[in-house]
Amino acid sequence: MSADFVIGLAGEAVYTVLKASAPMLVLALVVGLLISVFQATTQIQEQTLAFVPKIVAVFVSIIVFGPWILNTVVDFTYRLLNNLHHYIG
Repeated sequence: MSADFVIGLAGEAVYTVLKASAPMLVLALVVGLLISVFQATTQIQEQTLAFVPKIVAVFVSIIVFGPWILNTVVDFTYRLLNNLHHYIG
């Protein structure tokens, strides 16, 4: 295995992780932004008001995007294990 190959494989793994976590991160970002705007306009400074909706949004996104996330990770793992003889040899 060459250094270029290992770097490429690590890059593909990082890309897969980012792709799988993107729906949860984007939804948490949008909900956090909306809650921040709501807090700024109403001058409510309650800390739990920011965390609870984000946690609920992330759980909902896991339920909605769970099959796609699982498919993405299983696809990467299948390609990795299926081509293992190319990686070692």
